[in-house]
Amino acid sequence: MSEIDVSKFEKKIELRNIQFEDIDEILELQAICFPGNMEPWKREQLESHLRIFPEGQFCVTYEGKIVGSCSSLMVNFDEYDDKHTWDEITDDGYITNHDPEGFNLYGIEVMVHPEYRRMKIGARLYEARKELAEQKNLKSIILGGRIPNYHKHSKDMTPREYVREVIQHNIYDPVLTFQLMNGFTVMRLNKSYLPDDKQSNAYATLMEWNNVDFIPTKTKKYFKTSEPVRITTIQYMMKTIESFEDFATQVEYYTDVASDQGSDFAVFPELLTTQLLSFCEEKSPSLAIRKLTEFTEQYIELFTNLAVRYNVNIIGGSHFVEEDGDIYNVAYLFRRDGTIDKQYKIHITPNERKWWGITPGDKVQVFDTDCGKIAILICYDIEFPELSRIVTDQGAKIIFTPFCTEDRQGYLRVRYCSQARAIENEIYTAIAGTVGNLSQVENMDIQYAQSGIFTPSDFSFPRDGIVGECHPNIETVVVGDVDLEILRRQRKTGSVTLLRDRRLDLYSVVQKDKSK
Repeated sequence: MSEIDVSKFEKKIELRNIQFEDIDEILELQAICFPGNMEPWKREQLESHLRIFPEGQFCVTYEGKIVGSCSSLMVNFDEYDDKHTWDEITDDGYITNHDPEGFNLYGIEVMVHPEYRRMKIGARLYEARKELAEQKNLKSIILGGRIPNYHKHSKDMTPREYVREVIQHNIYDPVLTFQLMNGFTVMRLNKSYLPDDKQSNAYATLMEWNNVDFIPTKTKKYFKTSEPVRITTIQYMMKTIESFEDFATQVEYYTDVASDQGSDFAVFPELLTTQLLSFCEEKSPSLAIRKLTEFTEQYIELFTNLAVRYNVNIIGGSHFVEEDGDIYNVAYLFRRDGTIDKQYKIHITPNERKWWGITPGDKVQVFDTDCGKIAILICYDIEFPELSRIVTDQGAKIIFTPFCTEDRQGYLRVRYCSQARAIENEIYTAIAGTVGNLSQVENMDIQYAQSGIFTPSDFSFPRDGIVGECHPNIETVVVGDVDLEILRRQRKTGSVTLLRDRRLDLYSVVQKDKSK
């Protein structure tokens, strides 16, 4: 008898984290698992899960097909009402309230394909959550569990009576029985948890699994001014120079000032490298800009060295960069650990298009720093509220806006929009502009600016929502602290809670992927 090829009998089952390319399949799975019973996921909600907390989203595949999935976020549950709803604990399904420093993992969805039940798919997903809680040293896993068989008994008993009967094994409930068998205990019943869950009559059991290996790092969570971030915004003087070394000297001076003040960020203005054109002989604006791109490597090397030497993260204003024959307006983030990121300007002004032929970027990004997540929106980009909403949903707490405007009207557009973005997104914003003049450089002859640092508008912040601002049209800096802990609390307990109160059932802002 020949050797049996056992491979033909193999069936591959795999538990892994969900990827963006899985979203369509998960949406199809949900339609199968909950046909007409509950409002389905929206694509943008699942995308938000993967952007904000990818390690908390799991799926099980069988022979390459997704047959089960679950979603979760981290919270500090002490900050929530026990009688919360699903919408409240998940920020309407977008999990933008995910707290990386939370003590609890909160499960918000588990589903298993009906044809693959009795294969321990749900148990695998629950075990993945438990392993994640143990890895992150979380106190417990909490979830709001459906009671889908209650509608069969609702005429004969109250929800409390039904839950008691299930606990005593007198009634079988596919969800509650499963959760009890997996070590969860009932904390309470919540009414109107999922209004569209008709099978459960909108009720849910608040369940908890305790991590016995949890090691408290503190006896209590202290709320304090624990995450101050110091920003130096530089109102940069555009004046004639003779060489790149002159430019480097001026830039280093301001970096030194920011470092002496103990700043976490030094913010330079948009187009500050056009100062280099003051010693270039080319007068044609379009040709001069291409000449300017030749300084790109020197510019990057200069700011990278300054960020490391002076131990400060630098928003390097913006610089024109040539890529495949196109010219882009690019803002670089030079981190003090020596790493670099960049944001392309998305919206090009009529002047940039007319004089320089600038090409727009295609993607707005959020960057990780040692002071949390930040975004950079260059000048005109801050005047489009959709971009700020996108980066806020991706976790940004500060938006930096390098700008360059030639008159007061242009400056006020940047200023007012920056303050509006701070209010409507409950974030901090900072703007840095150029002053002075370059009389011999076409389209950069005059400048107007009043740089500043802005906050939301509520009692926890400065009265006018202004941390600090420069005097207009002089060479100077403004230094100020913004506190991420105060911002976090404000989003939960402020006089108004704009992010939480958005009507995501009526509208949403989604960034499209132009590469597809």
